[in-house]
Amino acid sequence: MTICKCYLYTLLSVLLFVSGCGVSPLSDSQGVRPEGDERPNVLLIVADDLGYADLGVYGSEIQTPNLDRLANEGVLLTQFYVAPACSPTRAMLLSGTDSHIAGLGNMAELMAPNQKGQPGYEGYLNFQVAAMPELFKEAGYHTFMTGKWHLGMTEATGPAARGFDKSFALLPSGAGHFGNRLPIVGPDKAKYSEDGEALATLPEDFYSTRTFTERLIDYIDEGKEEGRPFFGYLAYSAPHWPLQAPEESIAKYRGKYDAGYDVLLEKRLRRLKELGFVGQEVETFPRLRGESAWDELSDEEQRYQARIMETYAAMVDDIDVYVGKLIDHLKSIGEYDNTLIVFQSDNGPEAHNLDHGWEALENWVEDCCNNSFENIGAPDSYVWYGPNWGQAGNTPLRMFKGYVGEGGVRAPAFFHFPKEIPGDSKTSEFATVKDIMPTLLEFAGIDHPGEGAFQGREVVAMQGHSLVPLLTGKGEVDRPPNDYMGWELVGKRAIRQGEWTFVYVPYHEVIDGVLPVAEMDKWQLYNLTDDPAQIHDLSESHPEKRAAMLALWDDYAERNNVILPDQLSGY
Repeated sequence: MTICKCYLYTLLSVLLFVSGCGVSPLSDSQGVRPEGDERPNVLLIVADDLGYADLGVYGSEIQTPNLDRLANEGVLLTQFYVAPACSPTRAMLLSGTDSHIAGLGNMAELMAPNQKGQPGYEGYLNFQVAAMPELFKEAGYHTFMTGKWHLGMTEATGPAARGFDKSFALLPSGAGHFGNRLPIVGPDKAKYSEDGEALATLPEDFYSTRTFTERLIDYIDEGKEEGRPFFGYLAYSAPHWPLQAPEESIAKYRGKYDAGYDVLLEKRLRRLKELGFVGQEVETFPRLRGESAWDELSDEEQRYQARIMETYAAMVDDIDVYVGKLIDHLKSIGEYDNTLIVFQSDNGPEAHNLDHGWEALENWVEDCCNNSFENIGAPDSYVWYGPNWGQAGNTPLRMFKGYVGEGGVRAPAFFHFPKEIPGDSKTSEFATVKDIMPTLLEFAGIDHPGEGAFQGREVVAMQGHSLVPLLTGKGEVDRPPNDYMGWELVGKRAIRQGEWTFVYVPYHEVIDGVLPVAEMDKWQLYNLTDDPAQIHDLSESHPEKRAAMLALWDDYAERNNVILPDQLSGY
C-alpha cells in the first residue's frame, strides 16, 4: 500500500504538534504552523469574462496596479487557453480534464436534446472526476470558496459537496452585483448558498466583488488558529453582465472613454505591440457587419456607450482594489510569502448583442430595470459590453466569449510565488486551464489518484500537465509529442497544435469589409505566429496540414466523447 506524500505531511504535522516538539510561527501574528509543515497556501483567483487586453500589465488604460505588481513579480502567461464559456472552463479548472468528460460538455443552460442525460453532459461537475478542493481537503488543507460556482445548482452538486469546508457562492451563471439578487432572467431571484444552505437574502451592503473578497478573508482568519495551510478559490462574478458598480467606482472613469471604442482599440493594439505581446505587422479582427463606427453614432448614442464602458472599467478596477486588500491582509497575518497565487479569466469578454434573438432576456430587461443614462451601473440597471467595446478589450483576437476563435479561448493569466517562481518574466509557452490543477497539486505535494478509485468511486485521470518546470525555470513541461488542444461548444469546434489552429463554425461569422472568415460547414486553417486574429485562411495553400488537423479533431472528439448538438442554441 502506498501512502501519498500529502498524508505524510499531514501525519508529520499532527505528530509534531501533539508531541510538543514545538511550533514555528510564520510571523508575529496569531496563526502558527506545526513544525515541518511548510506547504504553501494556494489562492486561485478567477475573473468572469475579462478580456485579453483589460489589465494594465497587458497595456490597458484601466488601473490595475495590484494585479500588475503580482504579474510582474511572477510569470505572465501570454498564450493561456480556456474554454469559450464559463462553466466548461470551471469544470476543467477544478478537474484537470476536458469539460466533455467532467460533466459540462455543454453549458447546462444550452444542453441540446440529444446531449441531455449522456455521460459528460450532466450539467454539473460530475463525480467521475476528483475535484481539486476534494484533494486539498483530503491532504489536510482548509478549503474555502467565495464567488461564482456555476457547476451545479443543488446541495448535492454545490461547493460544499465537492470539498469546500466553507463557501459563499453564487450558484448560477451570473446575476446583478448588488443585494437585490437581480437574476440574469427573472422573475425568480438569483440563487446563492452558504456552506450548502440556500440563502433567502444577501447582506444589505452586498457588492459582489467586495463581499466575495471580505468573506474569503473571514474564512482565512477563522481557520488560521489551527495552523493548517489553506486552499482559497476566489471566483469573482465581475465583470460579467449586467454591468454594475458603485457610483464612486464609476466616477473614477468619467470621460475617459468619450473618444470611443475605435480610438480605444487602436490605443490598446499599439500598447500590445509596444510591450511585445503581438508583432508589429499584426492586424486586428475586423468590425462585425452591422455594427457602426464610433463617428457614425449620434451624440446621445456616444454618451450612452461611453457610460457603459465607464461601468465596465470600474468593475475591473474594483477587482484590482479588492485583490489588493486581500494581499494586504495576507501580509498582515504573515501568510503572503507562503501563498501561491494564480489569476486568470474564465474566457474572453462577453461581447454578444445579448438581446438579439433572446426574447426572454429582452422582455426581462424591459420589465426589471431602468436603463436610463443616469441609472447605468445602478442595482436596477441591466446593460452589457457589446461587440465594439468587446473588440477593443480583446484586440487583436478573433471574436469573443462563446466562440472558439482566439478571442473566446485565450485569456489573461499569471502565477505568483516568489519563494519558488522567479519574477519579472512572461512566457509564450502554450498552457491551458487543464494544467492549473496538476501544477497546484505539485506545488502542494499532493498526489492525484489517477484513473481508479477515489473516495469510494471510480475517477478519471487528469489530462493537464504540471507547469512547475516552466514556472520555476528548471525544465520543460512534460507534454507528449504532438500534443494538441481541442474545443467544442454548441457545435463550434477548434483544434490547436503548435502554431496552427483549425476552426469550424456551423454558421456565418459575417464581418464588414472582408469575406466571412468562417463559411457554413467549412473548416478554416490559420497560423497564429503571423495571424493571431485568424483572418487569413490557409486551407487551400496547406492541404496536408488541413488534413492532419482534421484527423486531430476526429481524435479529440472520440477521446472526449464529444456529442455534437442536434439543435443549436443560437449563442
